[in-house]
Amino acid sequence: MLSQPLQASFTLPNGAEVIIETGKLARQADGAVTVRQGNCILLATVCANKDPKEGQDFFPLSVDYQEKFASAGRIPGSFFKREARLNDYEILTSRLIDRALRPLFPEDYLCDVQVLISLVSSDPEIMPDALACLAASAALAVSDIPIKEIISEVRVARVDGEFVVNPTRTQLAKANMDFLIAATEKNLMMVEGESKECSEEDLLNVLQIAHDAIRVQIKAQAELRAKAGSPVIREYKRPVQDEELKAKVATFCTDRINEISKSGTAKSERSLAFSTLKDQLIESLGAEAESTAKKLAKKYFDDLQWELVRNVMLEDRVRLDGREMDQVRPLAMEIDPLPTPHGSALFTRGETQSLTTVTLGTPLDELLIESAAVSDYSKFILHYNFPPFSTGEVKMMRGVGRREVGHGNLAMRSLKQMMPGNEYPYTVRVVSDILESNGSSSMATVCAGSLALMDAGVPVPKHVSGVAMGLISRADGKYAILTDILGDEDHLGDMDFKVTGTRDGICGVQMDIKVDGLSMDVMREALMQARKGRLHILDAMYNCLPAARPEVKPHAPRMEKIFIDKEFIGAVIGPQGKVIQEIQKETGTTINLEEVGNFGEVSIFSKQKEGLEKALTWIKSIVAVPSVGEVYEARVKSIQPYGAFVEFLPKKEGLLHISEISWKRLESMEGVLNEGDMVKVKLVGVDQKTGKFKLSRKALMPKPDGMPAQNERNDNR
Repeated sequence: MLSQPLQASFTLPNGAEVIIETGKLARQADGAVTVRQGNCILLATVCANKDPKEGQDFFPLSVDYQEKFASAGRIPGSFFKREARLNDYEILTSRLIDRALRPLFPEDYLCDVQVLISLVSSDPEIMPDALACLAASAALAVSDIPIKEIISEVRVARVDGEFVVNPTRTQLAKANMDFLIAATEKNLMMVEGESKECSEEDLLNVLQIAHDAIRVQIKAQAELRAKAGSPVIREYKRPVQDEELKAKVATFCTDRINEISKSGTAKSERSLAFSTLKDQLIESLGAEAESTAKKLAKKYFDDLQWELVRNVMLEDRVRLDGREMDQVRPLAMEIDPLPTPHGSALFTRGETQSLTTVTLGTPLDELLIESAAVSDYSKFILHYNFPPFSTGEVKMMRGVGRREVGHGNLAMRSLKQMMPGNEYPYTVRVVSDILESNGSSSMATVCAGSLALMDAGVPVPKHVSGVAMGLISRADGKYAILTDILGDEDHLGDMDFKVTGTRDGICGVQMDIKVDGLSMDVMREALMQARKGRLHILDAMYNCLPAARPEVKPHAPRMEKIFIDKEFIGAVIGPQGKVIQEIQKETGTTINLEEVGNFGEVSIFSKQKEGLEKALTWIKSIVAVPSVGEVYEARVKSIQPYGAFVEFLPKKEGLLHISEISWKRLESMEGVLNEGDMVKVKLVGVDQKTGKFKLSRKALMPKPDGMPAQNERNDNR
């Protein structure tokens, strides 16, 4: 019989109750909890190996968030009808949790840890990603796995001018700020989100509101841990230490590391210098030194390098490449470097380079974004590629990794803020290929993407740029904020802080903090320094391309849009789609037809102007309403003794009487017209009783001289 589960709960600022429970499900895991809000239930489990793998020198944490389709009463749409690899949304949620959890573990803890979070019951109004990190942290809190602190995560959105903690899905659809924030009791750990050009002060307000809400959730987790008996934290095997060897490494390398750190050389020269010094260190140990000692020496070298380079920045205010703390690397940018894509740009900042293309597609190219609760289509797609040659490495190409999904998502969320609304007919795909990387290729993607969109003629009103910030801090209170960080500075720093935006405000933020005690004053200073760097890059972008091209390029697909009466939708489509398929085949166009209220919205796409015009004329003829006095190109359908029946509009036929074919009197129809002939006719009337159309050909011909008036001719007959 199951034991009674243990529970703790708290209330969100909007009055919603959240319940955390343990002891009922997944009891063989090291830690397992469910988190419930409304009908949304998440199951989080955590397991860790008792000992690290032999020779392991890094912390192997894996986090997977997955939504079970059964949670929303749905069957997956894949061929196998089961959940497969994680989709982008699940990967992004997993990354958010991973980034928040990773700093919680002791630095000398190297055992494999696996955190799994599953959505097992879905509520259409509850956003599960805002509860997933809470569930993961609670599972760790009730386990005996060593962690330094408890954390939690909340979403804060601004809806109708008010800040809302963990808004509903309906509220979020109206928000102009959307941020996910993770924190411990004392410190912020992670920030990710987007906004419609918010100010730096607005963002600081969001962080403060989030931190207050997180403290309530941490208290509830601590309560659940206490009810579970505050498990005794397990002992674990710590890495071997050799203090004598560490001192030897310091003696051999300190002066040289300081010298290299102040040299201001390029990445390749600097990397070679550090690598050569490390080789010399290993060589100094002697051939008889054990492999364990050599491995330890390399670790101590890396640790020493980390400490000394940071001290050089703090004490001497000298960066690795010789720049000032707030200086952006040299910029170079070019639009339209590729002749065939619909838009392209090459953006280079220092040793980071992005070649970005834009492709304009039809509504048929929209991306289906599917989760357990929601299936939706997106007309704006951004893909980010990071090939190994961008860092001069050789690696297996195994498809898109989580890092690429995360970096692409940040750029997509930032550029999306300036994209035109749903009335814009094109589906837009942006692809950033990183050709060179030494720090913040995601920010290069934002800049190159903005330039390429304008080059493609997408009507974005403003450029969006991005800059990556870093922080070096020390326990004595000394700190340095770095603008446009290098890859090495990212590794060395206590904060990785990416900010994107226009001249008028912030569009996107991604921040990971690795240090305790980051004050709001330091955060405010970092934001203002980021704004300065962002504006500097924007000035260069506007000098390169001041505004979007007024129209798409000649080789890009052209588009025409018309609205037709709802009653004609079936006529344009035809039985089983035959009519619209015929139009597309004959004209080489792509046609999209959607019902919008009482109208049908018809969008016609073509690379050839002639095909587009032909399709447009064809559709207009189908939906045209016959108008007395109008002239039509008609096709003869059948010949009768008294005249010819002609089709002057699709499905619209009328009689061209023998007396209306010519001013000359005709005795018969023989040899006058044949079936299939094209003839211009004028609609001269509609019989009010029968609705039959009266057509005339002679009305379009000049009247012969001496020809009697119509009524006189009739009298003579």
